[in-house]
Amino acid sequence: MNDLFERLAAIEHERWSDWQKYMHSLGTIHHIGNLLIPAQSVKQWERQMATPYAELSDQEKESDRDQVRRYWDLIQQYGFDAARKTVRRLSHQNRVANGR
Repeated sequence: MNDLFERLAAIEHERWSDWQKYMHSLGTIHHIGNLLIPAQSVKQWERQMATPYAELSDQEKESDRDQVRRYWDLIQQYGFDAARKTVRRLSHQNRVANGR
């Protein structure tokens, strides 16, 4: 489980890093080091934060789906492995209970 945790943390760091690069590409760094983000971007993000996923535009939903795709292979891999192990365990328990 630690392996999954660390792999997810690495993906999360990559996602965060990409977001920061995007934010910095939009903004202007002032001489004192502050990053000024355009008001239009702030307004857009505030609207998106207040909007439930189901009510987002198709383009906004696709952006969220792109982020999930970063994790999807791991989720499928570990989910499948967990399901397979559960089936094996239950099958073994059933055989033991039935004296086989």
